[in-house]
Amino acid sequence: MQTTRLTLICHARTVAQKLAYFPTNEPVENSGLASGALAQRFDAARRLICAPELRTRQTAAWFGADAQIDEALRDCDWGRWHGMSIKDLQRSEDAALHAWLEDHHAMPHGGESVARLCERVAQWLTSLQATPGHLVAVTHPFVIRAALIHVMRGSAFHDIDVEPLSAVELHFTGRWRLRLPSLDVKGAL
Repeated sequence: MQTTRLTLICHARTVAQKLAYFPTNEPVENSGLASGALAQRFDAARRLICAPELRTRQTAAWFGADAQIDEALRDCDWGRWHGMSIKDLQRSEDAALHAWLEDHHAMPHGGESVARLCERVAQWLTSLQATPGHLVAVTHPFVIRAALIHVMRGSAFHDIDVEPLSAVELHFTGRWRLRLPSLDVKGAL
């Protein structure tokens, strides 16, 4: 059986993340990362894809100029919560925010539920099972959480933190497995 290797990379930090706002289509912060060092982290045989949002396209460009947009990697639809701060929601819609955190089917913002996001990502992972080789995907923290939940077959969605520029590696050899690769000290960020 051929192996599918999937490396999920969270986009670089944005101002919205730093200030605890639900995202819009904001750019990444000017981090001054050398794109050459990041591009060298993966072999040339890999396939690079990214979500359609600006922050993921900018981050993917640091890993190579050949990134293809994959709509399945798009961020969760935050509905009317786009651009709102968590603190403002705690003041104005605390019950709705609490319901959303506790019930993965809740959609008080009018967007996509966590359950629907998890279904979308699970369908995408299933579609990759017949794709051997290394796929590097730059996407969002919630998409990475959904992938981990699918692979772990659990329900700890809100208990997973995905930091900017973090990478999660998944392998499929008849069953999805989570692999946390060690950091190469010579190529460390």
